[in-house]
Amino acid sequence: MRISIAEAQGQLEELVKRAEQGEEIILTQPGLPSARLSIVHTATQTSRQHYDAVAELAKIGPLTSKREPLSAEEKRKVFEEIRRRAPERDLFDSTDAAHSQDFLYDEFGLPK
Repeated sequence: MRISIAEAQGQLEELVKRAEQGEEIILTQPGLPSARLSIVHTATQTSRQHYDAVAELAKIGPLTSKREPLSAEEKRKVFEEIRRRAPERDLFDSTDAAHSQDFLYDEFGLPK
């Protein structure tokens, strides 16, 4: 659907609903495409990642239910547990930061 920005101002809520249902909404300004409305997937992905992180932290040890900041000792315990579990979960690939771009260079260190 193509709609001018002036027309879209009065029906933004409807346009957002249509975009959420998968319809492509193109906003035009003097007849030329100017912007596209699209849904944002990161909001749900972020909340799911947050939930998974909270679940992992809950396994490590009891967290305060009042959502108070962790004490320095609690933070230290959490980080120690994460470091302990990291090798088990294979969180890191074999390439370290210093060598992550080696594929860009030949055996003499020159750009390919």
